[in-house]
Amino acid sequence: MATLALLADIASTAKALIDTFLLVYLLLVFVYVLLSWVRLPYNVWVRRVSEFLRDVCEPFLRIFRRILPPLGPVDLSPMVAILALIALRRVVDALFDHYT
Repeated sequence: MATLALLADIASTAKALIDTFLLVYLLLVFVYVLLSWVRLPYNVWVRRVSEFLRDVCEPFLRIFRRILPPLGPVDLSPMVAILALIALRRVVDALFDHYT
């Protein structure tokens, strides 16, 4: 019986960790997209934040840019990437609901 409680506790902790990671990454992608629309003043801190967001978000967004055809100036890859993260979060929640 203690083993089941331990497994449930581990599953709950893993679910919380994965949910938090996906939520933070979703927010990073969202902020990256918002900052790409706005011209910010040149500042060392702004540049560092922009470079960090680009380094973190671009590899993930590049996956969707390869799949989606270009639609002129409109880039739909961030929207599809955000929807993919939301779907992945729901799948993870559904999988872990069986163990908690």
